[in-house]
Amino acid sequence: MASELRVNTLKDASGNNSVAVSTVFNGSAKAYAERTDAATPATTSSFNVASLSDLGTGLTGYNLTSAMDDADGPVVGTNTQTSGDLGVMARFETASQMKSLTRQTNFSDTDRKVSVVGYGDLA
Repeated sequence: MASELRVNTLKDASGNNSVAVSTVFNGSAKAYAERTDAATPATTSSFNVASLSDLGTGLTGYNLTSAMDDADGPVVGTNTQTSGDLGVMARFETASQMKSLTRQTNFSDTDRKVSVVGYGDLA
């Protein structure tokens, strides 16, 4: 028999720092990852990311442990390069994979240390 806990607000152990459950459900990141700048990427920290797929130079797939309910949620990304890069393009490829691409100002792909964060509803 399954049980459930119904609450409106969560608080820390001392009764402070309250947050509405709707904020946790709707406003929290559902996946994030930071990858190395090596040609073969690896995660240095992650949440809800089971593994990475090297999809080519500067192109990485972040395979989710728990899929999203669809592939339309927002994904944001950043890299550690301070100049010479256009930045990171990130999106959901499918409901179970985020994808990032890092490009230089000459439009060539490049491997960089990248962080991505995905939002939406889990399936």
